[in-house]
Amino acid sequence: MSTLFTNARLIDPAKDSDALGWVLVADGVIAEVGYEAAPQADEVVDCGGKCLAPGIVDIGVKVCEPGERHKESYKSAGAAAAAGGVTTMVTRPDTLPAIDTPEVLEFVERRANEAAPVNVLPMAALTKGRDGKEMTEIGFLLDAGAVAFTDCDNVVTDPKVLSRALSYARSCGALVIAHPQDPGLSKGAAATAGKFAALRGLPAVSPMAERMGLDRDMALVEMTGAKYHADQITAARALPALERAKKNGLDVTAGTSIHHLTLNELDVADYRTFFKIKPPLRAEEDRLALIDAVKSGLIDTISSMHKPQDEESKRLPFEEAASGAVGLETLLPAALRLYHNGDLTLPELFRAMALNPAKRLGLESGRLEAGAPADLVLFDADAPFVLDRFKLKSKSKNTPFDGARLQGKVLATYVAGAAVYRRD
Repeated sequence: MSTLFTNARLIDPAKDSDALGWVLVADGVIAEVGYEAAPQADEVVDCGGKCLAPGIVDIGVKVCEPGERHKESYKSAGAAAAAGGVTTMVTRPDTLPAIDTPEVLEFVERRANEAAPVNVLPMAALTKGRDGKEMTEIGFLLDAGAVAFTDCDNVVTDPKVLSRALSYARSCGALVIAHPQDPGLSKGAAATAGKFAALRGLPAVSPMAERMGLDRDMALVEMTGAKYHADQITAARALPALERAKKNGLDVTAGTSIHHLTLNELDVADYRTFFKIKPPLRAEEDRLALIDAVKSGLIDTISSMHKPQDEESKRLPFEEAASGAVGLETLLPAALRLYHNGDLTLPELFRAMALNPAKRLGLESGRLEAGAPADLVLFDADAPFVLDRFKLKSKSKNTPFDGARLQGKVLATYVAGAAVYRRD
């Protein structure tokens, strides 16, 4: 059966184009894309001039199975992803227990395929138990379906262990995703060092901790030749090190979170724990520098860094509260703030949210062209609404955007041409 999406505002990040056209889908893939006379099809979807873009590929989604299913399950995360236009979730291994063996990885894949309506690609731990002491069986985990290897925000402190893991990953062609941060400096920090943190009496960390962590990682990548992706670059001081690494020809990419692109340290206000994330929110100067880096392509990807936390872990004094925020449903409307402010165009946004993440993981998705999977999101970029966190489909409701005025509603999400979400 073929489906024609017509009268659509096509957002094509590969061609950097934004124009009215049509997309023909057959057998789960895009058969043809055009901007003039449309062909016949078994089913016609009139998009009404709304935006049709490649589905979002979200790297770094935490789903709390196994171990903490009360915070988020594959069923609830999949529903949230579909409602947010995310067609591929790349999930983290920081579960209980950690995803560090082929058996646990196979359990996760089976649960995800049973429960989630979107694509789920699991990452595996880089070291056993994420303890930074002994690397995992990278080759076996690759064979079991791992798309990348990371210890998440447990930074591997021993450079010998990390260099061995990077060398082995290179021999297998595996991608290593790291959290650039000096763990000694950042231990116990709840805010970014500066006047605001001092006035609030919060334990703080200098943005130089990120720069120092990235410098170390780049030296090890240069030594081993491994494929490396920095999960979150959040400080302007880290950008020169990233630029040097790319200019030197290292196989390095970097991402940032939507929260660091749209919020700053002042949003914490009077100790609002929903704004406590890791790394902590930065100064406005850092936020503006990150936007420029995304626009220039220095920062490759934008992710939700979806990290569910229950009410009990957030309803604590700011220093003691857990870090993290949910973001699968808020990623697109929050990103559209950058579009409405004139900071980034829609093709630039989807280059960072769909095309570049797909390319880094070797996926065919993230583009509007013949042969690509028909993973699509239809959205109204201008529809205004006030976010009510209790209406989110995630089990946990810890979003910093609660009560925020946003623009941009997902109207429908398609995976392999089949609708997995339609707004009522």
